[in-house]
Amino acid sequence: MRANREAVTVVRAVQVECVPDGTPFELPAGTIAHITQALGSNFTLVAGGQLVRLRGIDADAIGRDVPTPAVSAQGESQDLRARIHQVLKTCFDPEIPVDIVELGLVYGCDLAPMEEGGMRVEIRLTLTAPGCGMGEILANEVADKVLALEGVGEANVQLVLDPPWDRSRMSEAAQLALGL
Repeated sequence: MRANREAVTVVRAVQVECVPDGTPFELPAGTIAHITQALGSNFTLVAGGQLVRLRGIDADAIGRDVPTPAVSAQGESQDLRARIHQVLKTCFDPEIPVDIVELGLVYGCDLAPMEEGGMRVEIRLTLTAPGCGMGEILANEVADKVLALEGVGEANVQLVLDPPWDRSRMSEAAQLALGL
């Protein structure tokens, strides 16, 4: 076990998702876990030898405060596209400590006005591995965060696998952060 992993005790039973397949799993109260990543609004833990993702809204289950959004849902000072870009940078792959924008997982973002007001946001998102079971979970997180932005009336996230993701899509900053 790496020394920089913080040990925590689960204080109440909590639903988590197994990484990388996304299978729901309940961690019982009293379970000892180690935080491997606390980025964005979620936590990645190792519990009983299994890597799991704990949603930020359940942070109290490990004695932590619910993370506050890094990007305000309000913001007249920036255009909507810039605020969407900022909020996407708060979404992280649970196994890689780099946000989805820097990883090159966001293939596109289209905006269209809605008749009833607000904007329809369509995001094309890929995965680092086609068989990753965390895709739907990550897509839901992206949709929820984008939908919370002022001016967004609808947020749809489409998982796409073509073209396949590879390391060349990563930013230079991401490559440096991962030692590549």
